[in-house]
Amino acid sequence: MEKPLILYVEDDETLKFITTDNLEREQFQVVSAIDGIEAWEIFKKQQPDICVLDVNLPRMDGFTLARQIREANQDVPIIFVTAKSLKEDKLEGLLLGGDDYLVKPFSIEELILKIRIFLRRSKSGQDNSQQNKISLGIYTYFPSKLLLTNSKIEIKLTFREGELLAYFIKNQEILLGREQILESVWGGNDYFAGRSLDVYISRLRKYLSDDPNIKIENRHGIGFQLVSKPR
Repeated sequence: MEKPLILYVEDDETLKFITTDNLEREQFQVVSAIDGIEAWEIFKKQQPDICVLDVNLPRMDGFTLARQIREANQDVPIIFVTAKSLKEDKLEGLLLGGDDYLVKPFSIEELILKIRIFLRRSKSGQDNSQQNKISLGIYTYFPSKLLLTNSKIEIKLTFREGELLAYFIKNQEILLGREQILESVWGGNDYFAGRSLDVYISRLRKYLSDDPNIKIENRHGIGFQLVSKPR
C-alpha cells in the first residue's frame, strides 16, 4: 500500500527535522519546504494527500499559500501550525480554507492524530461515495468529488463544507445541537470551531439558495436543522 504523502512547510530547520523524522516513523511520506514559494511549486508537482503549513514563512506566508492551494484544490486537508495565538489569526486560517490548526509548541502525537483523522475521513468518503450520489431537492451531491450540482450550476465544495453538508443530509429533518455538530464534524467544540461553523452554514445556505424548498433553519440557542419542504 502506498504511503500517504504529507507536504510539511516549516522554516525552523530543527523543528522540521524532528517532525519529519517522527512522521516518517509513522509510515508517512513527507516532502518538506522552508518557504511558501518552494512549497507551492512542490504542491503543484506532487499533489500531496494533506498539507501541514506553518503560518509565519519567508517569501510567502502560510495563509497566502493556503489560498493558492484552495484555488487549485478544494479537497486536500490543510492543517495550520502556528505560533500565533490571537483569535483573529486562528479564525482567519480556518475561514480561508484550513481544516484545523495547532499552536506551537505542539505535541507530535496530536499532529499525527489529526493527520490520521483527516486521511481516514478522506478515504472513507471516497470509498463510500463512489457508488452513490445524494439527491437533495433540485440538487445532486457527489461526496467523492465534493461536487454539488443542479441543472444550472456546479459548485466545488471544500473538504469541510462537504463534510458538513453530508452530515446535514444524513440527519435531514433532525434538529442538531451546535455541540453535536461540532463534535461530529470538527472533532471538538471551541471558540474557533464555533465561529467557523456559523460561516460554513452561511456558505451552504448560499449554495442551496436556488431551491426555496431547502432550508438550513437556525433554532436559536439550540442548533440547526436541514428541512426539505414538500413540493
